[in-house]
Parts: sequence; structure tokens; C-alpha cells
Amino acid sequence: MGPSLTEAEARTIFAQGEEAVVLALLTLAKLAAQKQNTTGADSPSTPSGMKPTFQKPPTKTRNKKPGRPEGHEGARRPTPTRIDRHEEHRAEVCPDCRGPLQRCQQTRTRIIEDIPEIIEPVVTEHTIHRDYCPNCKKQVEPKVPDALPNAQIGHRVLVLTAWLHYGLGVTLSQIIDVFNFHLQFKLSEGGLIQMWYRLLDILYEWYEQIQNDILDAKVMFADETGWRVKGKTWWLWCFTTGDATFYLIDRCRGRPVLMKFFKREFRGILVSDFWGAYNAVEALAKQKCIPHLLREMLRVEKYEKTGRSWQRFAKKLRRILRDAIRLGKHSERSAPDFVSKRQRIKGRLHALLERPWKDKHARRLVKRMRRHEHELFTFLDHPEVPHDNNTGERAIRPAVIIRKNSYANRSEAGAEMQAVLMSIFRTLKQRSHNPLRTIIAALRTYVQTGKLPPLPTKVTSNG
Repeated sequence: MGPSLTEAEARTIFAQGEEAVVLALLTLAKLAAQKQNTTGADSPSTPSGMKPTFQKPPTKTRNKKPGRPEGHEGARRPTPTRIDRHEEHRAEVCPDCRGPLQRCQQTRTRIIEDIPEIIEPVVTEHTIHRDYCPNCKKQVEPKVPDALPNAQIGHRVLVLTAWLHYGLGVTLSQIIDVFNFHLQFKLSEGGLIQMWYRLLDILYEWYEQIQNDILDAKVMFADETGWRVKGKTWWLWCFTTGDATFYLIDRCRGRPVLMKFFKREFRGILVSDFWGAYNAVEALAKQKCIPHLLREMLRVEKYEKTGRSWQRFAKKLRRILRDAIRLGKHSERSAPDFVSKRQRIKGRLHALLERPWKDKHARRLVKRMRRHEHELFTFLDHPEVPHDNNTGERAIRPAVIIRKNSYANRSEAGAEMQAVLMSIFRTLKQRSHNPLRTIIAALRTYVQTGKLPPLPTKVTSNG
């Protein structure tokens, strides 16, 4: 009864009588209804209120089965090395028939790890001795390294709450609820925010060090996205490398922000999208994100009316870009064949840009690529440079998730603290450091010496 039904088969059904024809028509109607449900098409009798204003295209199915392949080595949590408590369990009667049991010597063990129901904070009273120094002619006392001066909460609570908010995106009210109801630690929103400002002042030196480390890198990735401050649209800028990320929140999306970050000459390669503000950056070289061009062509074909001129232009440009991406995976960059193909690709692009195109969207993209013609294939000359800006987009993604949870900032000072602490937590994670232990140790050193230790470098595989 499907599309493969032949004329002879249809005549055979008709010859069997009225009941066979009715059954065939009902079957065809059922098949048509199933096809309509799968395609999402609306019938003329569908009420207007049930018709969606926008319908997403069907998602692509995964070619591979989710999960690890069959036969892989199992993975589970490691067995705890410490046993804090022992409990024995023995049935009094049979759980099935409720009859008496004959005792045996057979046992088995099961380890369960959990958090205790009642977690009480540790309150420590410090007795500080004050003695007289005859040389300085004054009384002196030792410094308590467990908390900031005149603070009633310790370093661990301070850093943990800041990490939950600026590192993981937990809202302030949720942090207060967890500490007040579960950890039995009374906190207020105002007092906690004031302590975060003190943490900001201490760790700001690390923020500047992250900026210098990125400016010294060979390859830098940059991206920006919208941010809300006091209910108005600001911009979150992200500059990142393999082991450092610098966030900057500003009301401007133009050149002045870049001049704040590029406070000295950048001698590396800048990878970014085609946003015009990056044209003002002086760098050794630049690489524009090729997937941005490919996505732009898809957008034009999906939402705009195009003709044959656009089709010829898009077909030629796609071939050039995909041939360049394929060539970039070549391992022997110095081989004569690679050099010849690279020159031919650049020549094909130049010829495409010199040709007059009638389509307005083709002319728009040609104008953009003429401006950045020497910044499209930098990755062919430098193996460490990718053809896309995925690194910058992935670095800005955690901030976007935090923006969705916290609804951005309510003051300019809060936006600065957001950028500084997010940068520090993100960089410590990139450098394989435990953020809590690292910052707590740095605060103890700062309280005792008055100086913040240098920002830790990346942990190598050799330790």
C-alpha cells in the first residue's frame, strides 16, 4: 500500500470487491496521517492557535551509538582509602517466609561514602599574645593566617563562595541557602559581597599577570558577547590562550576596549572573527575564523532570496575554503607539493575577489574578504594556528552560562569583580590547579607577608 503499488496490484484490489477497496483507502489515509505527523505539516482544519510561529528543523541523528564502545575497560569511583565507621547488619528472620534462620559465618562488605546530616562549622578562638619590642619601642603581635584582618569568616568559606558564584555560576541567593540550611553557617548577602570585594583587591595583581601572560603568547584568541550591567547592554570581551583567559566587561564594543587590553605591542598571532574593532590591533599576523564565512553563506541561503549569481559565487568560495582547510591538515608544510597548493589556493581566492558579482550578498562578502584577504590563510603558514576561533568561543561559553543564571551585574563595580574573579578561576583551571587550595594558600601568604605570591604556572604531565 506504499508508493511502490503498481497498477496491476490496484486492479487486483478493485476486483476483490467493495470491502477490499474501503480497506485500501483507510490504509492509505492512515499512512498519510503518519507522514503528516512526522513532517510536522498542519492540515487546513488545524486551529490557528495550535500552529507554531516557528518550527525548528529536525535534528540530525547520531551516526554512532552513544556511550563507550563494547568491550571497553570499566570505570568507577575509586575505593576510599580510609574507613571512618563500621556497622554490622544481620537479619533476625527470613525476609520471605518470616521463619527462623540458621547462623553461618559467611559475610560480605559494602562501602558507602556519604556526607553527614549535621555539618557544624569549626569556631576557633585565637589568643594573640602582644609583646613589647625594646628596639622598635612598640608592642608587637603575630598575625593570624587563617582569615583576612578583622574578618570573622575564614579563607575557605570566602574562597568557596566566590568559586561557586564566579567559577560555577551559582546564584548568590542559592549560596546563602546552602550555607544557612545545609552547612549551618550563617551568612548574609551584603556581608558576603563585601568580603568578595576584599578578595578582589588582593587578587587583582593576578588579573594583571594574566593579561601580561596572554600578551606574551604566540597565539591569542579573542571573542565578545553581550552582557547586562544595571539593566543596560554592555559587552563581555574574552582573550584566551592555552593556559590563560582574560575577561573584560565594558559598555563599549569598539576600539577603546581593545586599547585597554593591548596596553603594549602584541607580537603574536591574533585569531578572531570579522568584527571591525579587531582591525585596530597591531599584531605579527591575524587569522580570521573561516567557519564564520561558511555560516554566513548558510544564513544567506536560508533566509534570503538568491539567484544563479549567488549560487556560482557560493560554490566557488566553499571549494576554496574547504580545500584550504583540507590542506591545513597536511603534515609536511615544507614539501614542494604543499607550497604549490597553497599558492594556487591563494590565487583562486584572489581571482574570485577580483571578479564582478551581481548578487548583493556576494558583493558584501567580497568587500569583507578583500579587507581581510591576507588574514584568511595564515593557518597555512603557521602550523600552531587553527583555521577557526573555537578556542575563543569555548572560553567565553562558561561566562555565557553564568550570565544566564545570574542575569549579569547590577553595578559597574560588580561587573569589574565579575571579570577579575572569573578570569582567575578560569586560568587556574586551565593550568590544572585546585582553585580552592591555590587561593587559600595565597591568602595565607598575603596575610603573613603582605605580598601575594606569583600566579602559578601550568602543571605539566611530569608534575
